[in-house]
Amino acid sequence: MSESEIDRQADIKLPWLFLIAAIVLILDQWTKWIAVSELKYGQTIEVIDGLFNFTLVYNPGAAFGMFAELPEPYRQIVLGVVSFLALCVVFWYLRGEARGDRFSQVALMGILGGAIGNIIDRFRFDAVVDFLDFYYQDYHWPAFNIADSAISVGVTVLVLRMLISGDKKAAE
Repeated sequence: MSESEIDRQADIKLPWLFLIAAIVLILDQWTKWIAVSELKYGQTIEVIDGLFNFTLVYNPGAAFGMFAELPEPYRQIVLGVVSFLALCVVFWYLRGEARGDRFSQVALMGILGGAIGNIIDRFRFDAVVDFLDFYYQDYHWPAFNIADSAISVGVTVLVLRMLISGDKKAAE
């Protein structure tokens, strides 16, 4: 059996991969719909005292508010280009480096589902809906959502996979 045949057998079939992205997207949009329906902008509902609230905010920028201060047509252009490039990287990596690596494939689908969820928000609200507010005393982590979580977990898995595979290559 050739190496490419082994790679193809180790890959998760594309429909299953896109099902993972779809699940992330559906969970993200459903939870944002609940947040927008049940909370007023800036409203806080305490869930775990001293640790976690639901707080509805709209983030016009990227992760942690990056680019939020850019003037209007430029912000949309920059965020559109960044989003497009991120999607290209996901598909490029899926077709190349992630072949035969199920963990990386699943991580990429989490990133894809999350990215699409946040892109949908940008079209609907001209901002991303964030509502998960973790904090300790007066320090609040920037509010985030399910899409942000999927993207963060996916990127973390990819980085760990690269470090592990780099260690294996160095050992060989």
